[in-house]
Amino acid sequence: MRILICEDSVLLREGLVRLLADDGHEVVAALPDADGLQAAVDEHAPDLCVLDVRLPPTWTDEGIRAAIALRSRHPGLAVLVLSQYVEEQYASDLIADGQGSLGYLLKDRVADVRDFLDAVARISGGATVLDPEVVGQLLARRRRDERLQSLTERERSVLALIAEGRSNQAIAAALFVSEASVEKYITAIFTKLGLEQDETGNRRVIAALVHLGHDHTGATS
Repeated sequence: MRILICEDSVLLREGLVRLLADDGHEVVAALPDADGLQAAVDEHAPDLCVLDVRLPPTWTDEGIRAAIALRSRHPGLAVLVLSQYVEEQYASDLIADGQGSLGYLLKDRVADVRDFLDAVARISGGATVLDPEVVGQLLARRRRDERLQSLTERERSVLALIAEGRSNQAIAAALFVSEASVEKYITAIFTKLGLEQDETGNRRVIAALVHLGHDHTGATS
């Protein structure tokens, strides 16, 4: 897989280059800021872009804005955003673009090499992979929503695992229930949240998180 990295920390940037190369990927560019990002994407046509949320010169939201702009210009481009902390609004903005093939992970997750490389593979394959901390905080933002309050504790657990990009089989294993039970929970969740059923899985995750993370998405009950 062809991967482009945009990360201002030289140690993390070089570490990612080595880690991904050792896993058999081709790192086509490794940039310290977003200045030449668009040109590099146009030139190298990467399969995946790994971006820091905060980049020079202001170290605020350059990375997330660059990610959204890239996905607007290159629909379907897989993007993995790395952040030092959970940036709820930035995560919600990225999820809201509805393009799929998306990851939002805390930088601490890079230390778990196996999980990080698995996330890279899943995102490049079209999945949405979110850090559990991101999922938890997005869910917490909407706990006062009557629709969310209507979920049972088990349905909340299933929803959180769905949002992390887990398959029905993985959810069943994590909760020690059958896949048939998981399917019933998912049906109930989407009915209560007023979200359409979608068998692709990826759209399901994005729709749920947009609903949970934004008040202006237009979802209806």
